[in-house]
Amino acid sequence: MAKITAVSISRKKGMRKTNVDKAYLEVEYGIQGDAHAGDWHRQVSLLAKESIEKMQRMGLDVKAGDFAENLTTEGIELVTLPVGTKLSVGNEVLLEVTQIGKICHDRCAIYYQAGDCVMPKEGIFVRVLTAGHIVPEDEITIINQ
Repeated sequence: MAKITAVSISRKKGMRKTNVDKAYLEVEYGIQGDAHAGDWHRQVSLLAKESIEKMQRMGLDVKAGDFAENLTTEGIELVTLPVGTKLSVGNEVLLEVTQIGKICHDRCAIYYQAGDCVMPKEGIFVRVLTAGHIVPEDEITIINQ
């Protein structure tokens, strides 16, 4: 079963995010209170727990939210999902994959704090199609690919 293992937000872009107990996702906006929310295609970011664990095995002291991801997932291969894939999260939220990975033009604070960044290679971005609350342990279901 694929699921959310952490929900994280920050007030500024390019910084590690703080884990929260729950979050509200607004349609075509993103997570309330998060710096990346807005009217664009990268409203919410996702990174697999497995990617974070890979960095931990390399000796880095990192955890969920440290790569500026909003949603840390487990049990789903994010980078294999094509753009346009819809994901149901919990009982309310519907997301659509809009971008796989990203180009980092400069080394951000995350790179200097963590020593590396997996987000450009292994993170994905989504937009919010249906609003609602999400919490850690919410199940993720792939609607279509």
